[in-house]
Amino acid sequence: MAQEPPIFDYHEETQSEKLARKSKESPFMVIGIAGLTSAVGYGVYKYKNRGAMSTSVFLMQFRVISQGIAVGALTAGMAYTLYKTHFNSTKDPVNALPKPNQH
Repeated sequence: MAQEPPIFDYHEETQSEKLARKSKESPFMVIGIAGLTSAVGYGVYKYKNRGAMSTSVFLMQFRVISQGIAVGALTAGMAYTLYKTHFNSTKDPVNALPKPNQH
């Protein structure tokens, strides 16, 4: 019995291909990653120049800033998705529902 060719073409996705696909699916993930990277860079710079501030106080302040960036990116992403799906849709909502498969 001969083997049939595969129905789909499967290949391992590299990290750069996965990042490109994810950034197309959810662009605010890239903004969140960029915000995280910039926050870490800023934190390293400020840690070297913190003066007399203790390390624990500095890390608590840094945690609050990092959480604010993450919540801001999530909020912006949710607002964008809400706008795109509800306010910017030109489709008729009744006809936008998928049709059931009839065999």
